Amino acid sequence: MGADEAIADEPLDRFRASESLSRQNNAVPTAPGGRGTFGLKGGAAARAGAAGAGAGTMMPPAALGGFVLSDAPQEARQSAQKAASEATTIDELREAVNAFDGCALKKSASNTVFGSGDPAAEIMLVGEMPDADEDRQGMPFAGAPGHLLDAMLRSIGLSRDTVYLTNILPWRPPGNRQPTPDELMVCEPFVRRHIALVAPRIVVCMGGNAAKVLLEENKGITRLRGSWHELAFSDSLQVDVTAMYHPAYLLKTPEQKRVAWQDLRAIVKKWRGPAN
Repeated sequence: MGADEAIADEPLDRFRASESLSRQNNAVPTAPGGRGTFGLKGGAAARAGAAGAGAGTMMPPAALGGFVLSDAPQEARQSAQKAASEATTIDELREAVNAFDGCALKKSASNTVFGSGDPAAEIMLVGEMPDADEDRQGMPFAGAPGHLLDAMLRSIGLSRDTVYLTNILPWRPPGNRQPTPDELMVCEPFVRRHIALVAPRIVVCMGGNAAKVLLEENKGITRLRGSWHELAFSDSLQVDVTAMYHPAYLLKTPEQKRVAWQDLRAIVKKWRGPAN
């Protein structure tokens, strides 16, 4: 199997990271198959967290990539769920995310990357964690990957003004490292509420982390891309969800642009289906 995503653009102390992850695994139970609690279905994540909260003594905060992680991720997730559920508009959700201090990534980020585009769009793209350009500009899909995304959207008659863009995480991990399961779990309620408030017909997961979290699948993007899933994001909202390669990955592996073009055509076909 080959790698399908870049990990980081700066060195990471793997010995320190391993010690951190070991401590977190002692405090938070892991789902079968190696998944963290963010990959469990529905209330199973909350039940798993509750079971872990009563087992043993909480470990002190651990450093990963030179950054301190929360020592109580389940409590932080519950706080995020409460804040997200109380937001009734996109602006209220933006305020809730800006006010949230339960994810340590916020402390090292230059900006919160919330969302942009048409809040009434029928197509919503959910990217990965912000990169350096997104962090600097406070806008999703900035820099070279953003320019490629603009070209991809133009090829199917769309633009970033006619779709809605956000990321699975609102804050950049230090050094563009991969986010931890806890970081994804804590921030997941915000992106799910974001989708519910935009209420698109189609959600496109751009990249592996977005696909794994929203589809609740522990598979790589190569296996998840191209398939369709009908998911509920509220009592009244059923959305068609698919996944495809992130533009940043396509810049590194241009031979996959042919596959991305196939995915774009499938998205347009779904969008221009019976509902239109």
